[in-house]
Amino acid sequence: MTTVGLIVPPDQPPHRIRAAARAAEDAGLDSLWLWEDCFATSGMGPAAVALADTQRLRVGVGLFPVPLRNVALTAMELASLAEIFPRRFLPGIGHGVQEWMAQVGGRAASPLTLLREYATALRALLDGERVTTDGRYVHLDQVELRRPTPDLPVLVGAEGPRTLALAGEVGDGVILTGDLDSLLPAVRTAREAHESASRQGPFDVVGFLSVSVSARADQVAELLARYAAAGVDHVPVCGLSEEGAPESGERLLDLVPVLAEASALLTDRS
Repeated sequence: MTTVGLIVPPDQPPHRIRAAARAAEDAGLDSLWLWEDCFATSGMGPAAVALADTQRLRVGVGLFPVPLRNVALTAMELASLAEIFPRRFLPGIGHGVQEWMAQVGGRAASPLTLLREYATALRALLDGERVTTDGRYVHLDQVELRRPTPDLPVLVGAEGPRTLALAGEVGDGVILTGDLDSLLPAVRTAREAHESASRQGPFDVVGFLSVSVSARADQVAELLARYAAAGVDHVPVCGLSEEGAPESGERLLDLVPVLAEASALLTDRS
């Protein structure tokens, strides 16, 4: 069954994350989603706050830009949160915005190569392997986590066909941000790559959806049904202001009961 979550975009002040997480959990939503955005809000700290302030809510980060982070440090941080909050953390990794990566001196000549090397090393570290690799971008010498978390899924954010195929090959799921027209081919590309790679375990498809904070529940439910029909497993929803930008004010929480009702309508249709 397709699940529904709330996105708290980095346009929101970080101090509102706690209230949003509690509201989402109280309303019965499945998840809360954040992302690491230059130069606004980090991903790991807010995710930890949202997890600590709730009991069952799953918290996703879609995504952590890999040029910003040493893979060993990311593995350590992911493993720590996953152990403290088992089966509730859904981290994603991806290219990041290339202009911002250039601003911090981290832009790669081949973002796809970096993402492949990074995702492969990260998965191996979380699985408890002792990793030695000397790639174009990722260099590790006998690195092994003391407390690995092999059951933690790592999602990969993707848009273009080559990154979608890479997400299916090396990821435990894919995060999509495109419109409805792009969903079907994107899901197909990622799933086919996952099957070709003979990866074990489930492959989750996360599809971000943007709606007005003044949208009605039946309108949102119709969009959710179309996402579900396209093969999306989890639909985090971003509330848009009247100007069409991610909502940066307190009206974001007005969307929570609408999403809860829309989720119930979607369940009734199933």
